Amino acid sequence: MPESWVNLAERIGSDLHVELSGPGSRRAVLIRALRDAVRAGRLAPGTRLPPYRSLAADLGLARNTVADAYAELVAEGWLTARQGSGTRVATGISSGGRAADAGRRPKPAPARPAAPAHDLRQGTPDATSFPRTAWLAAARRALAAAPAEAFGPGDPRGRVELRRALADYLARVRGVRTDPERIVVCSGFAHALRLLFGGTHGAGGGVLRGPFAVESYGLGFHRGILAGAGVRTVPLALDEQGAQVAGLTGGPRVRGALLTPAHQFPTGGPLHPTRRTAAVEWARTTGGLLLEDDYDGEFRYDREPVGAVQGLDPERVVYLGSVSKSLSPAVRIGWMVLPGHLVDGVLAAKGEREAWAGVLDQLTLADLIASGQYDRHVRRMRQRYRRRRDRLVDALAERAPHITVTGIAAGLHAVLRLPPGTEASAVKAAAWQGVALEGLAGFRHPGATMPAEDGLVVGYSTPSEHAYGAAVEALLRCLPPADGPDHDGTGREK
Repeated sequence: MPESWVNLAERIGSDLHVELSGPGSRRAVLIRALRDAVRAGRLAPGTRLPPYRSLAADLGLARNTVADAYAELVAEGWLTARQGSGTRVATGISSGGRAADAGRRPKPAPARPAAPAHDLRQGTPDATSFPRTAWLAAARRALAAAPAEAFGPGDPRGRVELRRALADYLARVRGVRTDPERIVVCSGFAHALRLLFGGTHGAGGGVLRGPFAVESYGLGFHRGILAGAGVRTVPLALDEQGAQVAGLTGGPRVRGALLTPAHQFPTGGPLHPTRRTAAVEWARTTGGLLLEDDYDGEFRYDREPVGAVQGLDPERVVYLGSVSKSLSPAVRIGWMVLPGHLVDGVLAAKGEREAWAGVLDQLTLADLIASGQYDRHVRRMRQRYRRRRDRLVDALAERAPHITVTGIAAGLHAVLRLPPGTEASAVKAAAWQGVALEGLAGFRHPGATMPAEDGLVVGYSTPSEHAYGAAVEALLRCLPPADGPDHDGTGREK
């Protein structure tokens, strides 16, 4: 006799006998049984499954076991989870497969997965807010005024019109000290890291060498670029004053540090003034280098803008920025403000013209900045994002007062601090509600020793204006209750 079974007819409206037998863990056995039911046609496409809490009770399994099985089958494409419709069998899966295929994962479909109902992932601006009219007008002016040589091989630093505009803008808005000859245009922050550490293809042999200190929480993608170039990263602990830069001298020896001093990513908050000066002093006395990621420096809400660390010592700091947050990631333009001794090496690493940003986009951005339209767009978006942030904070205060919100004085995302042990279940509940967001654990350096905290990183800039209210409502349904972590799979409290 099988270990356990359940007839789900009353719950899903059709006869289904699920047997939990065979080798493997309870989770693996359940996944295999549900796959077999779908493959055999006993679970037809579109069939709604019971909430994982209910199924766990029926099968005598732990709720996390069933939740993990559902999440695995969603990730594999056997099931779908959307807000308002629960967890269902995915459409487009054929039945009647051979028994020999049981347990094998289906081949990934070539088409892109369906977009989530609500996208609250960090890092992307509202795509509907791109200033099309201003960009088109700037493109026309720039194209009419462009000299003939602009359409030739060009300068690997980037178009001089853009470098001049950037030098003026960054000095005025961010306190950066530079001249156009020390600015190198690239296609974004990741491209800048590859040029600095590993050449165009990130294969090692770059301008800089490791090991390098990084903050204990940050983008794993960026750490991956460094690892791909053979650079070991050493995590710096964080607290309410930002990165604990004392670790630059008290920890393993490093040659430099990658920091987000204006707004620590993702936890929020600026690097304390004493730590800013301490980091610069460390670089001066050791010959080290600071990389300053100013990823959202324009968006400040509740305090005066924090100037760039680069202004304290332009020879010991590489300042990195882009328009991916202020305009769009589709505009592949970023910049490096370099110490003089690094310029030639970076230009050599940049190499052939295929890795350069497009000239027409550079000329357009230069005109947009010089005409003042870029400033006007940033101010308009700053006001819009501040309203969204306030709406999120107010909703949480009213409906989930046990959730603490941090990192909201600036930027395009907030961190929702959760009760211990609830992050994973909240992320899964969000997926079943059709809400795309990320848990704080996904940004943690694998070597970090500081205590881990549960949290959600919620980007409030991505949804369009008309969709934002529904996104916040869906988010609220995903949050753990004040008295415990349990959900029933639909976002409702137990």
